[in-house]
Amino acid sequence: MARKRDRDEGRKNAAETPGFGSTLGDLLRAKGLAPPEAPVEAPTRETAPPEPPAPAVAPPPPKAAPASASRAPEGPLSPCAKVVARRERKGHGGKTVTRVEGLAALGAAGVDDVARRLRKALGCGATVEGDDVLVQGDQVDRVAEWLEREGARKVVRGT
Repeated sequence: MARKRDRDEGRKNAAETPGFGSTLGDLLRAKGLAPPEAPVEAPTRETAPPEPPAPAVAPPPPKAAPASASRAPEGPLSPCAKVVARRERKGHGGKTVTRVEGLAALGAAGVDDVARRLRKALGCGATVEGDDVLVQGDQVDRVAEWLEREGARKVVRGT
């Protein structure tokens, strides 16, 4: 019974405390920390909310000119006429690699750059062997798509 009585007395003491049941704004005003209360207009049902301004409709962007077959693709691999991406297993310790051939037109520094960017774009290992790039794993489709995006004129997928 003592607990119930203490709990009831606590409620009575809280109700007698000045500011109990007041809002935070009332308490701040009582301490002089809030600006005086400004009259607030209550919204009525008869007034409709203001309509948002109509969004300005921009004209559609001009359509790009269709790509013609005679126009050479632009990109870092555009000097390469024909690039072949094919899968190999022999001579690599039983591991599958994807060989990218036809990059000789880029020179040694260009082939190294292609290997580095392939590593980064595909998230797999790539190394240079002569004028070819070897990519770890069966990545023929991914390599061919990347080569096309980089501007190779003709990409052949081998097996």
